[in-house]
Amino acid sequence: MASIVTTEDTLRAEELAGGQDGILRRSSVGEHHFEFGGYLPEVELGFETWGTLADDGSNAVLVMHALTGDAHVAQGDSQSDGWWEGFVGPGATIDTNEYFVVSINMVGGCNGSTGPASLDEQGVPYGSRFPFVTIKDSVRLEARLAKQLGIDSWHAVIGGSMGGARALEYAVQFPQQVKNLVVMASSAQATAEQIAFAQVQTQSIRLDPHFCNGDYYGNEARPDAGLGMARRLAHITYRSEAELETRFSRNPQEGEKPTGQLDGARGRYQVESYLDHQASKLVNRFDANSYLVLTEALMSHDVARGHESLEAALARLAKVNVVVAAVTSDRLYFPEQAVKLASSLAKPKPVHYIDSPIGHDGFLTDAKQLDGVLRTLVFGD
Repeated sequence: MASIVTTEDTLRAEELAGGQDGILRRSSVGEHHFEFGGYLPEVELGFETWGTLADDGSNAVLVMHALTGDAHVAQGDSQSDGWWEGFVGPGATIDTNEYFVVSINMVGGCNGSTGPASLDEQGVPYGSRFPFVTIKDSVRLEARLAKQLGIDSWHAVIGGSMGGARALEYAVQFPQQVKNLVVMASSAQATAEQIAFAQVQTQSIRLDPHFCNGDYYGNEARPDAGLGMARRLAHITYRSEAELETRFSRNPQEGEKPTGQLDGARGRYQVESYLDHQASKLVNRFDANSYLVLTEALMSHDVARGHESLEAALARLAKVNVVVAAVTSDRLYFPEQAVKLASSLAKPKPVHYIDSPIGHDGFLTDAKQLDGVLRTLVFGD
C-alpha cells in the first residue's frame, strides 16, 4: 500500500530541510528497540544540511561521520571549518550548489543526538543504563530522519572509516533507497585485530578510577585519563609508521629531555607530545561513555549479521552503484579488506586508491584524490 503524505508531513519536511547550511538542528525520531536489547522511549538525532533539496528529492546525499566525528562536515553558514572541508561545499567534489547534503550524528554520540549523557524521563543521565548500540541501529534511526526530511531515496550515501561501515549498512538495509554507495577506508566486517585495538581503548576508559561504571556525570572528576589513553592508541592506528618517523623520528620535544633523568619528571619525545596533544583535544570535546558506545558499535560491525552470508547481504546491492576506496598506507583498515568487500559484491568492482603516506586518516586529508573518480562514477552529469 502506498504511503499517504499529509500536509502536516510536508510542512514538517520543509521545516527540517530548510535553514542555514552547517548549523546543527535536532529532531525526534520516536522510540527504539535496539538490536541486542534495550529500549529508549524517544531518540533525538542531531543533523546538519547544506544546499537545497530538489522538488523531486533526487539530489540528496547522505554523508556519514567517523568514530569521533560529528555532523559538521563543512563550514556553511557557521563559524568553524568542517571535517571534510574542501571535499563537500560549493564547487567541491560533493557540490552543495547541486546537491542537498545531510549529515547525522550517530545515536549514542555526544554531539546533538541522544547518548549516555542525555537525560531520561526522570531527568537523570542514562550513563551505564544506555543501551548497546550497533551500526544497524544507527542506520535504522537515520532512515526515519530521512523520511522526516522528505527524502525517499538518496542520490548517494558516502562515508569513511566508521562512516563507511554506516554507509554500507544503510545501503544493505535499504537498497531501494540508495542509488550510489561510496565506502572509503572501511570494511564489511570488523576484524579480530580491529576488535583487539578497540578493546584496549575501551578498557583504558573502564579502568580509569573516575569512570564509576559509567555514572560519573555530576562528579567533580571525569574519566579523562582513560579517554586520553584510548585516543592515544587509536591515533597511532590512524597514522602510518612512515608518517610518524618522517615527522618526529627520535627527536625530543623542544626544551625537554626524554633520557638521562635521575630525578624529576622525564621529558618527552616529539611523538609523545603529539599523542598528548591529540588526547587533550579529544578529552575537551568528547564524552567517555559515547566513546565506549560508538567504539563497541564499530566492534560489532558485521554487515552479514542477519543474512545467510556476506555474499547474501551484499547481493542486496545488485541495483546500487558501489564505489569502494582504500588508503594505500592504511594499517587499521588494510587495502586488502577493501578488495575483499569489492570482490564479494554480486558484480565485483575495482578498488580505487588514495595514495597517501598518512595512513588511515588519508581518507580525510587526501580525499580530493578521488575527485575524478567520484565526478565520473557518482556525481557526473
